[in-house]
Amino acid sequence: MGRKVTMATCCLNQWALDFEGNCERILRSIEEAKAHGAKYRLGPELEICGYGCADHFYESDTLLHSFQVLRNLLESPVTQDIICDVGMPIMHHNVRYNCRVLFLNRKILLIRPKMLMANHGNYREVRWFSPWNKLRQVEEYFLPRMIQEVTGQDTVPFGDCVLSTKDTCIGTEICAELWNPDSPHIQMGRDGVEIFTNSSASHHELRKADQRVNLIKSATTKSGGIYLYANQRGCDGDRVYYDGCAMVAINGDVVAQGAQFSLDDVESDFKPCHRVKVDFSLSGCDDVYLPTHQPIEWHFHTPEEEISLGPACWLWDYLRRSGQAGFLLPLSGGVDSSSTACIVHCMCVQLCRAVEGGNSRVLEDVRRVVGDESYHPQDPKQLCARVFTTCYMASENSSEDTRNRARDLANQIGSTHMNINIDVAVKGILGIFSAVTGRWPQFRASGGSARENLALQNVQARVRMVLAYLFAQLSLWARGRPGGLLVLGSANVDESLTGYFTKYDCSSADINPIGGISKTDLKRFLLHCAEQLQLTALRSILAAPPTAELEPLTDGRVSQTDEADMGMTYSELSVIGRLRKISKCGPFSMFCKLIHTWKDALSPSEVAQKVKRFFRMYSVNRHKMTTVTPSYHAESYSPDDNRFDLRPFLYNASWSWQFRCIDDQVTQMAANTAKR
Repeated sequence: MGRKVTMATCCLNQWALDFEGNCERILRSIEEAKAHGAKYRLGPELEICGYGCADHFYESDTLLHSFQVLRNLLESPVTQDIICDVGMPIMHHNVRYNCRVLFLNRKILLIRPKMLMANHGNYREVRWFSPWNKLRQVEEYFLPRMIQEVTGQDTVPFGDCVLSTKDTCIGTEICAELWNPDSPHIQMGRDGVEIFTNSSASHHELRKADQRVNLIKSATTKSGGIYLYANQRGCDGDRVYYDGCAMVAINGDVVAQGAQFSLDDVESDFKPCHRVKVDFSLSGCDDVYLPTHQPIEWHFHTPEEEISLGPACWLWDYLRRSGQAGFLLPLSGGVDSSSTACIVHCMCVQLCRAVEGGNSRVLEDVRRVVGDESYHPQDPKQLCARVFTTCYMASENSSEDTRNRARDLANQIGSTHMNINIDVAVKGILGIFSAVTGRWPQFRASGGSARENLALQNVQARVRMVLAYLFAQLSLWARGRPGGLLVLGSANVDESLTGYFTKYDCSSADINPIGGISKTDLKRFLLHCAEQLQLTALRSILAAPPTAELEPLTDGRVSQTDEADMGMTYSELSVIGRLRKISKCGPFSMFCKLIHTWKDALSPSEVAQKVKRFFRMYSVNRHKMTTVTPSYHAESYSPDDNRFDLRPFLYNASWSWQFRCIDDQVTQMAANTAKR
């Protein structure tokens, strides 16, 4: 007959190279697993050192400290009488592997190296690790002396093997192996493995959760069994946010679900598989009856909800781990900076809820950030005033409308708000230029050239960056409080794609929570905030046309708009961005797709003009991506030059061959139309 087994999977908010904190969180998750009667505990990928160590994986220190943490885990009484499955890097025969280490009662049972690597998009695993290519082969791994002293073992099995207990058989997958068409669980299931585990470091992208859930459900739909999924959660020190979603599936049904976004650090050809036998049972012998598992309905967040949760959690992790005392944001009264402001407000909402729910660790971190050991956050608006400073940086080209919109939003979210006029600084810089050259540049509206017009816009934008960092460093000093502020950026993914921003302007900041999000999604997010958080000031912001306000006003009204400057709408840019990155289109193939997609709105020649204009802007401005502010990764078409979208930054911007192909195609289509 069948028996009941209790197994635990978890999400941990690990931090790259934080061996002390990582060890503490692993032990806490094991304690929680045992408290619920679990006999097996599964953790996320590379949890001992943190997944985001990057080139620190090359360092022998990373391997050494990982084994030191493993020794602490083996020696801890917390890990007794439960099979622990932890992740760490291991060197075997002078080759570095991404491994799972399974141990029980101070004995290592097996080491399972990753076989299928993640090496696309944000992932670069083959830069640091080699895949284990020896299918169904197991070798002896000689343990370091520090581990031998604890376990009494000289060698342990290392390779493609499964764990056979007295009552079942458990097989391991690691992250990307689940996403592969030839996933290991397929062959393991055919060989009688009943329980499958997956340890992941899978980052958040908008609309990605359903893919993950469907893959896990399908893993046990055809051949049955149990599938446990563990994932990292939080900001590991980089641009991505790992979004948890620990779950358990049985025979194709999800029966347990962890939170996707949370401030909690811990939540807890066919060949036979090589079996490592262990004298241990996951089930008890006193089962009176077997409870039946009940499928649960998975709750998928909308993209607007994801934006309110993922980037907010990422900001909190960054703030509390950076040792700073809050954020500063240049708030222009437009969609982008308002989105960044609302994400900070959402962060404060989550913090207050966590404290209200009894999360003592969050309360401890909040008190440390605000510098007040007696502070107890209850109202998000009140907390916002303590950790968030906004400033409207007006020039002679700014309108009263945007000033009022920024002020109203700041009042509703509770930020400490300042009005700053930058005209004196701008005129001072232009005065220096005039004193040297004897010339004073003019805007286009006053008869100036295109070069003068652009330079005058850039001076305003760059002065704002300098002032933002000055106020970030000294605002709290002026108020008699310790610490400094992190400067937040607010350039969206579409602006980065075209380079429609000034290099070293307010887009240059410490971090940017919206740099991977499209303008279209940001507008939906603001509408969500207006409705769910009663931020009514957002309605006027959404109704206003996007503008940089860097050129002179006409009769006191804005004369410059983003979409007119770019020659295309933000919705068109989203389509173009996805074709460039996801569909891997160059200029000609993009044109060939868009003449069908946009056939009801644009003629072939109009499509050609938009495609050529985009690629000219993209290539001329690509150099800006080499210095762009680190941004939260949220879109699969992000142009982030750091690791996700590797391209040259010096192009031949004429694209002569490619554009000629487009022109020839337009001519041919026109000729074919004329013959009809």
